[in-house]
Amino acid sequence: MQPLPNAAAEFSLIDWGITPWTALLACALPLLALIFFQRIYPTGRLAWLASIPFWLSLLIPWSWSPSWWWMMVALSALVIALLAVMDLLTLPALGSLQVSRQMQRVASLGNTHQVELTIDNRSHRTLSLWVRDDTTSGDMEICPESQELRLAPQQRGFAHFKLIPRQRGEFSLAKVYTQVFSLGGLWRRLVDFSCPAKLHVYPNIKQIGEYALLARTNRLSQIGVRRTRKAGQDSNFERLRDYQQDDNYRHIDWRSTARRQKLTVKQFQTDQSQRVIFLLDCGRMMTNEHQQMSLLDYALNSTLMLSYVALSQGDSVGMICFSDRIHAYVPPAGGKGQMNRILHAGFNQFPQLVQSRFDDAFLYLSNHCRRRSLVVLISNVIDQVNADEIQNYMGNLIGCHLPLMVLLRDHRIFDAADNPAPDPEVLYRSAAAAQLLLWRHHVLQRLKATGTLALDGFPEEMTANMINQYLDIKARHAL
Repeated sequence: MQPLPNAAAEFSLIDWGITPWTALLACALPLLALIFFQRIYPTGRLAWLASIPFWLSLLIPWSWSPSWWWMMVALSALVIALLAVMDLLTLPALGSLQVSRQMQRVASLGNTHQVELTIDNRSHRTLSLWVRDDTTSGDMEICPESQELRLAPQQRGFAHFKLIPRQRGEFSLAKVYTQVFSLGGLWRRLVDFSCPAKLHVYPNIKQIGEYALLARTNRLSQIGVRRTRKAGQDSNFERLRDYQQDDNYRHIDWRSTARRQKLTVKQFQTDQSQRVIFLLDCGRMMTNEHQQMSLLDYALNSTLMLSYVALSQGDSVGMICFSDRIHAYVPPAGGKGQMNRILHAGFNQFPQLVQSRFDDAFLYLSNHCRRRSLVVLISNVIDQVNADEIQNYMGNLIGCHLPLMVLLRDHRIFDAADNPAPDPEVLYRSAAAAQLLLWRHHVLQRLKATGTLALDGFPEEMTANMINQYLDIKARHAL
């Protein structure tokens, strides 16, 4: 019997139907199943390890021995696959981790909000994991974006984040995202934990604290608030009481003092609580922005500031938010709790691209607020139809209420009118802006002619203007 040729005696994987494409498919199918059904992904370490057969194929020349070339590549791939499977078995089960979130429900716009995540390792081995909180529901910044933890068996760990909300409103934090790594670091499992929580982001009321500080130190002129001289003093006698160190000596009742043999002063009744009601337009005319804040944001900040001043003066404050419907209504009331009610009703109001229904707003006002009040309408107008509608409704309030119209200026219109240029396109734009401002001036003059108080100013300057107007009304007893 003659010996077989050497080529026939050589072992060939191709004769068995094993080609590079079939080997690649055999490795890819289980990997795809892990990704889609178990959310288990290979790490970069496994990718580098899986590239070893490729580098071996480059180092071993094909011309030396094709069969041995295939066998070495297949053997190295088999060893790597065995290591990958063994490391895959070290991934923790889904129930080995428990995650919870602790944070306060209320945050302030632009301020740092602390969030703490508690992670419990219930397995019997050390776990390496990566954790990230849910910030997809709103415009928020989180620092750091993610954290890496290493937990011993039956150990509890904590991850601290700093959340900075950039938009007010109500937001939902639904999940906490984690990645758990295998013992060798070749695999990672993505696990999402359901941790529902509500976060209410309120406007930054830091200016209220600044106002209180300046009021105590008699420096309100620094923020543009003028001192207003009252036309008279309260003269309604209320009761007699014992003299205190800070009392005015002119209020001492000498007859009662002689009779009681003790210094006695007269206490006079303060002015009866008056009402301030805000009509806050949330329609399309309040969508313009300045310095990344809409006109409604500026209007809400001015409303909160004036509400604080009015409540500190002993008045009652209410608010109606409307667009094409009534969004929120806060009945007029006094006291410290009223400030929280107004803040809670307005923090989740945003300008909408709808036409505001002033008729519904004023009808709602007449049905719910019959007592004489200072009605402050904060809006913006650029067309004659809305201007005539506002003028008619504000004029109808005269006699039963004291109307105050607050118009917020748009910086872009004033900048276009103040910066003409020889360029025809710019010149026409400037002429149109100037004509619009002239029409706006006529609207304000017609409002004032009907007896309606009117304010017109830039959004960032409106807070001081509204406070000065309110203090002037109080001083003149116009309400």
